[in-house]
Amino acid sequence: MTTNELFDDDDNLDAYDDLIVSIQAKEQGLSLLIAVCDDLNFREQIIEHYETELQPEIRPYRVTLPRGEPSLRAAIAHLVENEEYLQQHQPAVITVTGAEQLYFLKLGKERSEQEIFFGYLQWTREALREFPFAIVLWVTNQLLVSLIKKAPDFWSWRNGVFHFISRKKNTVSSRELEPIRSAFIGHEISNFDDDNPYLLPIEDLQRFIQDAEQRGEKDATLATLYFNLGDIYRKRLERGEFQDYQKEQELGIKYLSKTVELQKELGLEKDLALSLNNLALLHYSQGKYSEAEPLYIQALALWRKLLGEEHPSVATSLNNLAALYRFQGKYNLAEPLYIQALALRRKLLGEEHPSVATSLNNLAELYHSQGKYSEAEPLYIQALALWRKLLGEENSDVALSLNNLANLYNSQGKYSEAEPLYIQALALRRKLLGEEHPSVATSLNNLALLYKSQGEYSKAEPLYIQALALWRKLLGEEHPSVATSLNNLAYLYSSQGKYSEAEPLYIQALALWRKLLGEEHPDVATSLNNLAGLYDSQGKYSEAEPLYIQALDIFEQRLGVDHPHTVIVRNNLAYLRDSLT
Repeated sequence: MTTNELFDDDDNLDAYDDLIVSIQAKEQGLSLLIAVCDDLNFREQIIEHYETELQPEIRPYRVTLPRGEPSLRAAIAHLVENEEYLQQHQPAVITVTGAEQLYFLKLGKERSEQEIFFGYLQWTREALREFPFAIVLWVTNQLLVSLIKKAPDFWSWRNGVFHFISRKKNTVSSRELEPIRSAFIGHEISNFDDDNPYLLPIEDLQRFIQDAEQRGEKDATLATLYFNLGDIYRKRLERGEFQDYQKEQELGIKYLSKTVELQKELGLEKDLALSLNNLALLHYSQGKYSEAEPLYIQALALWRKLLGEEHPSVATSLNNLAALYRFQGKYNLAEPLYIQALALRRKLLGEEHPSVATSLNNLAELYHSQGKYSEAEPLYIQALALWRKLLGEENSDVALSLNNLANLYNSQGKYSEAEPLYIQALALRRKLLGEEHPSVATSLNNLALLYKSQGEYSKAEPLYIQALALWRKLLGEEHPSVATSLNNLAYLYSSQGKYSEAEPLYIQALALWRKLLGEEHPDVATSLNNLAGLYDSQGKYSEAEPLYIQALDIFEQRLGVDHPHTVIVRNNLAYLRDSLT
């Protein structure tokens, strides 16, 4: 990877160049450099990049600060004792990590791990004079703020500070902690700054909750703590702030599940409805629709009971349950719920509200899935105009709307209209969510689909491969989006006559869709039709015919006899039978 490929942001590129120059400036003298980055994966890429670039003139070494007694000087001394090259005072750079793992909260101890670290750091420079190397200490933004306050002497000795900007972070903001401020009374952050975006490491919040659990506190406060941590993880996933998508997805489910259990035990019905809804959202994002459905149904019933039929939360619940049914291919169940949600939001919130735009977009998606393109288009256009007006151009909902309208045009063969919308959506998602987000994978896949439809296979293939790799990394091997990606890549290879490459991918996609969505889902029918088409192209008519028949049965039952997909499969089957006669 080149430097320009690693740094797509000019500020980060400038910071890297300055860091390299600072390391090289004192090849045989002490240089204390502080690098700031909240994205641990990005940090690792930066370190690997400068270690490679500096060799062989400057040899790289690494040190990880130990927990308990995190002394910078002791950690480096231990390294030097074991490295003859360093004992000879040869040019070297020592990269120090591990500070980001140190706990901020004391939780009953005399000093926190961070305070111990800063205590050692305050008197470090004189002790470090015996190490004439460049030392790059990596910290997070939260650590940087504390370092300036609690180790001012060390801060004054620094030779440079290098900020690497990232969307991902390991901290919770003061705004996110505001709903649970009362839980911190008597702790060191009870009077926190309302505008601090890097107030508390998220693992400290986990420890704070574990401490409350160990004290046997099972009350409304603990339920609120569970909910807020679980929902913080859910929102981190949506905003692209996560460090590890699947791990944080599971943590969100863990804490929201604990919330639901405790709220049921305490009889907190009003709070329970939101917890059920948000837990369902996380299962839905995993593609585990059977686990999400009963939670959505319970949330809807509770909100109706507590708030009546005409309340925004009821509209949200109707919308979410409808979205689930749409992804399950249960279009007849989804449509009335979407229509109710839209009508309710218009009545309660007015015509110009982001939630109304959401409902317009979702109903349009349903009509698109049903092949009702003329009904879908005006709704997509209204949703896009409304989101742009209310939220501005740079918003994830605007990116979603651009992507969906492009999907519609692509389905209609309006490729010249679809392409600029896909490109805008992809650029916007990359800017707002970072390179590694499921929505970015969706945009890559859709743009590839457009290029494939136009016969531009060389453009489509790398995008399909990127999308598949990204979905696998973020969502795991068993997710509907991974099945979609396998199917699409197989379809590309099949179109190129690469049948031996296409077949195993089709078979994997079909097996995965059957496992995740059941035997009678439209995506399963799509997969059956595509695999049949592959066999048909190879003259394996006896293998293709039963697959076409199965696909046709599903489409007719789920989409109707006049749906474009149904018509395509019926025609495919007719052509095959003509070939046999």
